[in-house]
Amino acid sequence: MTIIDKALKYIEKIEKSDENAIIQLDKEKVLNEAKELENNEKLKNKPLYGKIIAIKSNINVKGYNISCASKTLENYISAYDATVVKKIKSQGGLIIGMTNMDEFASGSSGETSYYGATKNPNAEGKIPGGSSSGSASAVAGDLCDMALGSDTGGSIRNPASHCGVVGFKPSYGVVSRQGLCDLAMSFDQIGPLTKSAEDALLLTNIIKGKDLSDSTTVETPKFEKNEKQVKKYKVGIVKEFMEVSDEKIRNKIEEGIEVFKDMGCKIVELNYKYTDLALPTYYLINYVEFFSATRKYDGRRYGYPIEEVCGEEVLRRILIGKHISEQEFSGKYYKKALYTRKLMKNEMLKLFNDVDIIVSPTVPKLPHNIGKELTPMEMYSYDVLTVPTNICGICAGVVKCGNIAGNPVGLQIQGKPFDDEKVLNAMIEFEKQY
Repeated sequence: MTIIDKALKYIEKIEKSDENAIIQLDKEKVLNEAKELENNEKLKNKPLYGKIIAIKSNINVKGYNISCASKTLENYISAYDATVVKKIKSQGGLIIGMTNMDEFASGSSGETSYYGATKNPNAEGKIPGGSSSGSASAVAGDLCDMALGSDTGGSIRNPASHCGVVGFKPSYGVVSRQGLCDLAMSFDQIGPLTKSAEDALLLTNIIKGKDLSDSTTVETPKFEKNEKQVKKYKVGIVKEFMEVSDEKIRNKIEEGIEVFKDMGCKIVELNYKYTDLALPTYYLINYVEFFSATRKYDGRRYGYPIEEVCGEEVLRRILIGKHISEQEFSGKYYKKALYTRKLMKNEMLKLFNDVDIIVSPTVPKLPHNIGKELTPMEMYSYDVLTVPTNICGICAGVVKCGNIAGNPVGLQIQGKPFDDEKVLNAMIEFEKQY
């Protein structure tokens, strides 16, 4: 099958799809780029040659509307490619379109988009998770080969779990954030959503690396496939992560832990005493950094003033962020959250003195029905097991671990900073053995 034929196949599926996963599809642009790719002899031996890739709508792709799924930016057309997009194109990848998401990545369900809720192709009527809802749904619905998302507090891993696909959040600094419309710059990381763990390894290797446009980035060696090492791993199980999860999910994850036992891994029980501080610490910092990030959306250079057209959740985060960053409240809330973040990270790193990886549920409860009214705290509670990863700057991936009443369940595997290769190999081997 030629790249043009493959692109046409996916375009037809997208046009017929009702998942609302891809919110911008430029058929003419895609086919022109597919033709150019087929005629480019230099790219034919590249690792992504002919791969069809969807991009979350907060990552800049030249010529596309980078809307962050908000009316605020509905008329903003990007003039450049983000670093990760440049790398994908340089390795033969073809961009198929922009995916739906929670508005400005503010959400855990995929329902807050200006363009309407994303649907879950593997759990009818249920949320796909967020904020990278469209990227996960597009991969699960076979509308592309792979996709990019961004993860601030679980925004890749949450929808990967709910949609039954693979998601990977690299260690902070492994992948450039240049060209990402940030939600909270000290948490954000771009990563892959794929159909297999091996594809996650492939795409992570393509997009990672030092970038002079992003001072937080570091150079790391190529992540090699070496699943044989996994059987030597010490696998940590954090008691508190299991306790906060729904019993049915807990039982399913325990089945996954047995897979590691059968591989020959040693299981080590651990305690993490700051689990109850994860959500307040994360959201206090998130609010302040998001408020700061949104000051550029004032309607003067492009788009509309964000406070005038944004949705309820975005406005909530802006107003709270503004409030707690004021001088009289900063010491009371924000600075204490930064102090707690340091405590949490130090405690998490201590756990990795005894284990190679930590295995847990990804989301503590099953997805709710699309349209169900939840309080903000009920919605935020989806993130309790994923935000520690971002707070601590470590890496984490999700692989499918069965179903519960038709709802996919994801097993989360975490590793210490820059142990991305270890985590990816554990994901590959688990997927093979499960």
